[in-house]
Amino acid sequence: MQNKGSRGASRQVDYGAKGALAAASLSVPQMLNYAMQDEYLAQARYDRILENFGNVRTFLQIKEAELRHITALQTLFQRYGLPLPEDQSQSYTTTPDSLKSAYAAGVQGEIDNIAMYDRFLTFNLPQDVRIVFTQLRNASQNHLAAFERGLAR
Repeated sequence: MQNKGSRGASRQVDYGAKGALAAASLSVPQMLNYAMQDEYLAQARYDRILENFGNVRTFLQIKEAELRHITALQTLFQRYGLPLPEDQSQSYTTTPDSLKSAYAAGVQGEIDNIAMYDRFLTFNLPQDVRIVFTQLRNASQNHLAAFERGLAR
């Protein structure tokens, strides 16, 4: 699915962290789908920022970390025999108009991501899923601090 323009922003409530936070109930496969969507979304956001503002170190480093997050989630999808969700993140991302807004978008993305994993961790989860969700949440807390430092500059 390609960019849907303005429709993407209104649909984001059903995708990634925003979808997970709005869901009335969650199963482990749904949590894994929302988590993967949110990692796809971060990748798309950082790709656009790097395309528009060049190789900004913070975004380059966090983009690399997000790739490791995707790999960790892919392992769980394989282990549980679940199909990977299609990457539709381009439909849900916009390009920030300044580096300051790029940092602000990074901050908000990580806040949503942390809230999503915090919600997931309130459920009774298989131990391997709990470990991955905890690691990804903790990494996002580090990313949030890096984006906040960038925003404060």
